[in-house]
Amino acid sequence: MLGIASDSIKAKPNAQNYIMDQIANMINMVKNAGRAEHEVVVVPHSKIKFAIAECLVKEGYLKAVTKKTKKGFPVMELTVAYTEDGAPKITGAERVSKSSCRVYKGVKEIRLARNGFGLTLLSTPKGILTDRQAKKEMVGGEVLFKLY
Repeated sequence: MLGIASDSIKAKPNAQNYIMDQIANMINMVKNAGRAEHEVVVVPHSKIKFAIAECLVKEGYLKAVTKKTKKGFPVMELTVAYTEDGAPKITGAERVSKSSCRVYKGVKEIRLARNGFGLTLLSTPKGILTDRQAKKEMVGGEVLFKLY
């Protein structure tokens, strides 16, 4: 039969053939680091994750973000922000737009998260913006996630 062994056709049972959501992974790492009272989180670098981290620094959900290289790979060090009483500022996160179902909102459809006590991040033509910034700039876009 064409010289192909039947064992080479079968898929390996322990092979992981899936792609993880890197943005959701980063947000969950920051949330879990806050719960565990860690000071710094190290995540792999990408342009969109760096833009999201800078936006979270501006909004006060992170203290700082620095780009470094570890073992030849670019990484980001995210410094977790805490309130005055020691509680983490990020207590919950909800990924809205996923790879399986993208969610887009026009400027008139954008609502404030948790009645203004949360934060919604959007990917717009003007870059990564919060819900308030997107309404001010009069642009809509892909709803990435909500923080509270």
